[in-house]
Amino acid sequence: MRVAKRLIVSGRVQGVGFRYFSQETAQRFGIKGWVRNLSDGTVELHVEGTANEVDAFQQALKDGNRFVGVERIAETKADDQAFRKFDIRY
Repeated sequence: MRVAKRLIVSGRVQGVGFRYFSQETAQRFGIKGWVRNLSDGTVELHVEGTANEVDAFQQALKDGNRFVGVERIAETKADDQAFRKFDIRY
């Protein structure tokens, strides 16, 4: 079953390559959608995929890398917009 979610990620997520990390991770898990920085220091993502793909993607974001430090991911349901890829928005 396909799901679509809006994620707000907080922690050490701006100025550390988090958007690029998110894009690479999305491609690895087959996630479609987009990511962008918000003015309050958080990062917003719109993600679409199967429930398992989205869950695995979120876990990978939480695991981060040596630069990224996710403290919290707040999620809400979103409308499925059938994106074809995962983009970085500016």
